[in-house]
Amino acid sequence: MGRDGGVKLIVGLGNPGIEYQFTPHNLGFLTIDRIAGSWGIEVRNRQHRALTARVAIGSEQVLLAKPETFMNLSGDSVRGLVQEYEVRPELDLIVIQDELDFPLGTLRIHTRRSSAGHNGIESIIGALGTQDFLRIRIGVAPDRKIGDGAAYLLAPMRKPELAIVDGMLDTAEEAVKVILKEGPAAAMNRFNRKPEDDKA
Repeated sequence: MGRDGGVKLIVGLGNPGIEYQFTPHNLGFLTIDRIAGSWGIEVRNRQHRALTARVAIGSEQVLLAKPETFMNLSGDSVRGLVQEYEVRPELDLIVIQDELDFPLGTLRIHTRRSSAGHNGIESIIGALGTQDFLRIRIGVAPDRKIGDGAAYLLAPMRKPELAIVDGMLDTAEEAVKVILKEGPAAAMNRFNRKPEDDKA
């Protein structure tokens, strides 16, 4: 997939600060932390207003990143990292985001999509001037009724929701590994199937 010496940039979206740690909007951050934990590393280097860490996954050199700009300015940080590491967004960038349009417990992999109203993705598209990068979209819409979606995204998740999210983080980590080792098409084929597809 990559070129010699190239780096895969994996960006998890979220907001910095302990008060946001376990909110739906921070599933990108939580996925990056889950990946880092599996490899026994900490995401604590500071580059381009992001916390970063280097790791080798399979044959790929990977830079994990959590922008500290707050969600709406994520693109400022991502653009700096893309430029420094000569990352080609269409081939080397993976962005992990929460998705209020999908039910909690679902995960989809997409590319060349609009932001669908996600402020972090909107910022990255604006900063890079392209929609052509891979996204892992983790569903966060709860079964219960919510009044204000924006308020829900920034409120701490309840215990039953956190239990579901824990499994989702494992799935998101696995999706990253499949993308890196087998390619985006294989990952989409595997992770974008609906549950009923498995019963066919």
